[in-house]
This record gives sequence, C-alpha cells and structure tokens, in this order.
Amino acid sequence: MKLLPHSELLKLKRWNTPTIYNGWEQITAHDRTKGHFNLEETRDFMPQMGPMVGYAVTVICEPSNPKHKENKYAWSEYREYLSTIPSPKIVVVRDLDKPNHVGSFWGEVNANVHRALGCVGTITDGCIRDVDEMTNAGFKAIASRMCVGHAYSTPVAWGEPVEVFGCKVNPGALIHADKHGFLVVPEADMDALYEASSFMDANECNTVIEAARNASGKTHTEILQNIKDASGRFQSAAKEKFGKKGEW
Repeated sequence: MKLLPHSELLKLKRWNTPTIYNGWEQITAHDRTKGHFNLEETRDFMPQMGPMVGYAVTVICEPSNPKHKENKYAWSEYREYLSTIPSPKIVVVRDLDKPNHVGSFWGEVNANVHRALGCVGTITDGCIRDVDEMTNAGFKAIASRMCVGHAYSTPVAWGEPVEVFGCKVNPGALIHADKHGFLVVPEADMDALYEASSFMDANECNTVIEAARNASGKTHTEILQNIKDASGRFQSAAKEKFGKKGEW
C-alpha cells in the first residue's frame, strides 16, 4: 500500500475532483474515459464539507438479509481490521441490495465510530441516514439516497475489491471525491498528481479562462481570436510540460 505524505494529501484536498482529474489525465498511462472514476451518478450529502481525500477501506453489506446477524463477531472483527489501515480512510461500501435498498449501513453511531478510527467519510452505492448527525461528526457521505432504517445492516466482507457506481475500487487505493463524483488514483500516478493538477489549473487560468473573461469592449471576432490564441498557448504549455497534446 503506497502512501503519500500527509502534507501532500492536504494540498490535494484544496482542489475539487475535476481539477484533480485534469492533472491526472496528463500523467496517466491508463484509459482516461473509464475504469478509475464513477460511471453512475453519485450524490454528495455534505457538499459544504468540500472534497475528501483518503485511502480506500472496502466493505460489503446486505441489510435485507437477517442471516448475516448470526455472525456475532462481524462488527468487532471488521473494526479490528479497520484500525490497522493508515489514515485518512474512506470507507467504500458495496450494498448487495442495490437497487432495492431497505436499510442503511451508515448513521450517527457508525459515523462517529468510524471517525474515531481515522475515517473521513464514505462512498456507498447504498443508503445513509442521520445526515445532520453524520455531518456533525465530520463524516462525509457520498451515496445513492437516504433511508429511514438500518434493517439487518452488518459488514459481510471486507478487504477485497468492490465495485460501486460502475467503478472498481481496490483496498488501499487513493481516492479523491466531492460533489462531482470520485477518482480512484492508480498507484503509479500518485507522486506526480498534485504537481500536474496545480499546473493544469494555472494553465487554464492564465490562458483560455483569462481570454474569455477579458472580453469587455471587444468584438465577437476579437474575442474568438483571443480564445483561439489562448487555446494554442494552453496546449503548447501542457505539451512542453507533459509531452502530449494537452487536451482538456
């Protein structure tokens, strides 16, 4: 499990997830159209908390199935495992009941317990409840929807690859997530991610965005020419930095 310095994670947290994606696509050898981010719509229930960054802890649950409650040691064993994973952690939960959800893995109690064990939030294709209380605990949730009860919610399995919102997530993967969705960063791309994202953000601001915003008093022809010229500078700067076209 590759870890970044905590200072690097804090810097990554300053950007939104699309900005991190913009940097990632410049440095990655992976397919930038699939495989590393959600393909299905997600819902951020605490957008005011901003982005979250952390390492994936993977869990499977099935709240509709009472047989899982027969394992009296599931919660304690899962929490022991959870305590061994470096922080900050994002708990990625696959709900086997999808799309016919009947109960939530998450609520006020579970959010506080996980926060105490170094977790900053969750991405789940299931439900959440106690949204205000989870927010008060400082625990961010990206989920499918809300619900009332927890049914027979218990961890069924953990520490194995899961798929949520059309994206496979391996245990220990670095995740950047916010109201737009989430990005699972390949290990080979972690070290260069912040520098690439910072560069691409500055590159946009100094070229195309500047040209588009500096349109006062100009004709449409002048505006279009300025944007065209700025787009060329944008692509040239990205090509010089990363050795590719610099498309966005």
